Amino acid sequence: MTKEQIIQAVEAAVAERGCFLVEVSVSKDNDIEIIIEKEEGVVDWEDCGAIDKVVHEAFDQDVEDYALTVSSAGLDRPFKVLRQYQKAIGSKVEVWLKGGKKVKGTLEAASEEEITVDGAVIGLKDTNRVLPYIEF
Repeated sequence: MTKEQIIQAVEAAVAERGCFLVEVSVSKDNDIEIIIEKEEGVVDWEDCGAIDKVVHEAFDQDVEDYALTVSSAGLDRPFKVLRQYQKAIGSKVEVWLKGGKKVKGTLEAASEEEITVDGAVIGLKDTNRVLPYIEF
C-alpha cells in the first residue's frame, strides 16, 4: 500500500469528521502515521478512532502487515500545510528562521509563500519551522 492509496482511502472520512489531513507517512517497515487536524476545535480520540477504523477496513492488516498511528498535529509539531496556518491566524506562533533567529508573535496572515507575524512579512522559504506558541 502506498501513501497515495492511504490518502484516497481516508479523505472522505477525515472530511466527515470536520478534519483535514496534515501528513501521511509510510516507513519502509510499513509503519503508517496519519496526522489530522480539526477545522474548528480539537481532534479527539473519536476522530482518531474513526480514521483508524477506515484504514483497517480498507487494508487487511494480516496481508499488508502494517502498524498504524492516527493522531492530532499537537502543539509540539510544526505547521505543515496552509490550512494549519490559516486556522492559527490570530494566535501566537513561534517562527524559527534559517540562521537560528527566533520570532514570537501573532500570526496575522498566511499564504503558500509567506506569513505575516506582528506586521512583519516572513517568506516561508526563510523559515525552518513554525509552531503554535503557548504562553504560561
